[in-house]
Amino acid sequence: MVRRKEIDGSLSVPCFYGKELRYKREQAGLSLEAFLEGSYYGKSYLSDIEHGQRRMPSALARHADQRLGTDGFFERNCKDVQKAGKDGHAEYFVDVLELEKQAVEIEEWEPLLIPGPLQLEPYMRALILAAYPRESEEVLAARVAARRARAWLFEDRDSPESWVVLHESVLWQPFLPPDEMAEQLAHVVEVMRKRRAFPQLVPQKSGPHPFMMGMSRFLAFNDAPPVMYTEGMYHGQLIDEPGLVRQYSKAYGRLRAAALDPETSLRLIERAAEDYRNGKHPRPLE
Repeated sequence: MVRRKEIDGSLSVPCFYGKELRYKREQAGLSLEAFLEGSYYGKSYLSDIEHGQRRMPSALARHADQRLGTDGFFERNCKDVQKAGKDGHAEYFVDVLELEKQAVEIEEWEPLLIPGPLQLEPYMRALILAAYPRESEEVLAARVAARRARAWLFEDRDSPESWVVLHESVLWQPFLPPDEMAEQLAHVVEVMRKRRAFPQLVPQKSGPHPFMMGMSRFLAFNDAPPVMYTEGMYHGQLIDEPGLVRQYSKAYGRLRAAALDPETSLRLIERAAEDYRNGKHPRPLE
């Protein structure tokens, strides 16, 4: 017989919240499966929430209040739980941090920047200071450390399968001195050569294409519907409406069709790094 694992609500805000959820569910006489009837989520997803290992999505919090008759308790408190213990990251990004840990596949589009988990510290500092020019060194260091901690998404053996589509202008926008840009691009190539993530470049000459308006990220899971995340300088939005996510996903397929293949893309990134190393400025593809 499998021993029931107790939850220590004193460990963190998510553990306290998850313990209360399990107490209310069991008090209502509902199994994990019975509780989830009428939702999109799987029982392993719910179990992780109860043990403080995932944050509760707003839609599932509403479902909990309806199923358990808890007068909006879980929906009222889920945002505070999502924000708990996320120093160094913007509040609007906390949902994505949790979802990244559970995703089995991530597809990303970046029209202007190298994705955060692939950035080295000089690149991070330049971008953070561009958005927050009066940031203290202490807060800046926390932001850099938090962003670098996400490197596992591309570097760990068990990281999600990833596709990263970049616009070629990412290569020839000199955010850093040439030697630092060379190091940054060489780092991208080194990580991508491990074949845990696959890059594609969209040439400038390809003309109009989907997602010209900004970055987008798709996350797929074994036990929950896929979601999409999009972000601006000071805000982010998580989209989980199935029909809308499906429409965006089809557009991402068309974007990938307009991009160069991964091996050609890697060679072009390598060439740009070498140009910077030799004091040249990379030029747009002919």
